Amino acid sequence: MSRDANADKKKKRILKPDSVIETKKTKIQDGASSKDHESLLFHAEEEEAEARDAEQDVQLFKSACSSIRDNMKFIQGMKKQKAGAEDLEAKKIDVSLQFVMLKKLNRLAHFRCRRAREATNEAKQQIEKYHLQLQNLLYETMHLQKEITKCLEFKSKDEEVELVTVDEFYRDAPERISRPKITKEDPHQLTLARLEWELEQRKELAGKLQEAQLCKEKISQEIRSKEDYLDTLQPKLISILEATKPVQNYLKMPYDEVREQHQTARHLPLPLYVLYMQGSAYQQACDKYLRVNVEGDVNAAKSLSLEIPEPDDDSDSDQDDQDQEKRNSKRRRKTVEARLCDKKQKVICKHPLSVTMEISGKEGSTLHLTLSYLPALNIITVGVNVLPSKDVVTSCITGGDLLSPQSILDELYPGDHGETTPNPASQYELGRYGMGDFSQYVAQLGRPYIWAQWLGGLQFLESCELEGACCSAQVRPNTSVSATYMQQTIKRLRQRLKSRLGLLQQLASLERGIVSISGPVLKTFPVKVTSQLMSWKRVTHSDFAVLPHAKAILDAGFANKNDLYFLAILERGSARLSAHVVVSVDYPEVAPVFVTSVAWQTQRTAINDIHIKEMEEEVNVHYAELTVDKSQEQLLSCQLQRLLVCFDVYLETEVVDVSAPVEIPKEKVIPRVCRGPGRNKPYRYVPELAIFTQR
Repeated sequence: MSRDANADKKKKRILKPDSVIETKKTKIQDGASSKDHESLLFHAEEEEAEARDAEQDVQLFKSACSSIRDNMKFIQGMKKQKAGAEDLEAKKIDVSLQFVMLKKLNRLAHFRCRRAREATNEAKQQIEKYHLQLQNLLYETMHLQKEITKCLEFKSKDEEVELVTVDEFYRDAPERISRPKITKEDPHQLTLARLEWELEQRKELAGKLQEAQLCKEKISQEIRSKEDYLDTLQPKLISILEATKPVQNYLKMPYDEVREQHQTARHLPLPLYVLYMQGSAYQQACDKYLRVNVEGDVNAAKSLSLEIPEPDDDSDSDQDDQDQEKRNSKRRRKTVEARLCDKKQKVICKHPLSVTMEISGKEGSTLHLTLSYLPALNIITVGVNVLPSKDVVTSCITGGDLLSPQSILDELYPGDHGETTPNPASQYELGRYGMGDFSQYVAQLGRPYIWAQWLGGLQFLESCELEGACCSAQVRPNTSVSATYMQQTIKRLRQRLKSRLGLLQQLASLERGIVSISGPVLKTFPVKVTSQLMSWKRVTHSDFAVLPHAKAILDAGFANKNDLYFLAILERGSARLSAHVVVSVDYPEVAPVFVTSVAWQTQRTAINDIHIKEMEEEVNVHYAELTVDKSQEQLLSCQLQRLLVCFDVYLETEVVDVSAPVEIPKEKVIPRVCRGPGRNKPYRYVPELAIFTQR
């Protein structure tokens, strides 16, 4: 019975708020519609949540939970005892009412939480508002501080004016400006007065400056009048000098440098005289960058007999010894070895005078040639010196000998290396005294190039034509021969200097891994070239000769021992292309030859891969496409750039395993990967369409 009484009390406690709600509902129904009724009911719960004490609701929640547990235990016990259904139903109703109470408390708790969040947000917004106001105030404060600082640091224009000191101001300034009674007490008035005095002084100085300028113009006008007088005097002096020319000719007193040169040239041997006169005439008529001069000892040339008697084997006879002994009775007679040594020296003796030719290019580099004459051998030798301009890069490892005097003029004309004498009779003369081949004296005497003989008007018989002819016959210089070859030879010499300097620049760039191309020829290549030049080094002819795939080039005669050999390494991904480059001594008249091999998965050359052969053909045969608009000087770089492009095409068109990862992405626009029975690759680039196609 006690439990039922407690349950009734709880039920009354629970139902008490509901009765209040019912009362409020009745009031709402009397004064508003159903929608207003719901709104009022919702707000009634909010008001109830605010009016109720949260701590009491917590205690009520705990007591309700405890009552539910007790009732559940009681119901479980009664079910075991199989009690009456009425008692169980009462307990269930009590538990249900407790659950309703819990739901109501839960709603009230949610109302309180929402109200707390809203209050918190309102507090945050208020704090943010105050913080923003604080920031605005701080910004205004900072702005005001900056303005104050700016005002304090402001400097007026008068501060830049260097005024006289105060003592000097009061001493020099008139009283109407200085006003000592006012300015000594007021610093501002003092500054204004000093500025006024400064302005007064500057106006006075400006007037003096104007007077000085007028005086200067007057003096300048007098100077110009005197200069005009002197200018009119110069033509009179020139006319006087012209009038004295007959007197100068009569007295043989040359004042002109050209006349002095011509006077000296009279003592030149006939071949050098022909060379000098033809070179001077060509200089005056056609080539302003050519300088022809005569150098040497004029007195020695005057005393030297141009006719050298032929050495004779019988000159060592007793009769000659007796005559020599009579002429030099007081001197000791030379031995046979000493006389033979003197004769050998006479054979290779140069004439005291020589002709120098300075062939300059527009870029500033100069080729200095010293042409000497050997009277006993009747040949002209050449000494070479190259003077490059300051902007030319000469510190090149692979091309260090390009400007070497021993090799720069090799094969200026085909087959002319200047190592042997062009006069067959000279070799007989050397053999007569056991002096060996002329190549032993090249370093001492210079190189007897064939074109040097032509410039001197000398033309010699070939060895086959010399048979039966007199070996000691002297060839007379022919002026027409010199005139025929002068212009062509000068152009070739200048072109050789220009091409060697250009090749030197290219080699210096290639050593750094840069393929430098400029000008209109750049349009003949695609914009993007993925393959890279990894190294560039010098190799020898023997290194090139051992290559199996270079045998065809050697057999065809495209590679000689005098040529320059280089090795270029090109890479893209794991693919590696080795290109042996043969640069002729007559570059760029003779295009470089490329012999390649590719190391990619296997070793491939022109022997086992037809596409490598096509690549070499594209570079070696179709090089004329790269010599457009004076781009022949950079032919080597253009060919190497084309090889890089062809290497890209070769790798991108090569068939690879589909299952393997893509190592070489396809970047070129290639409509047809292969064509024809030979499955030709598209090495030819069409710049107008930016595509690659087959030839």
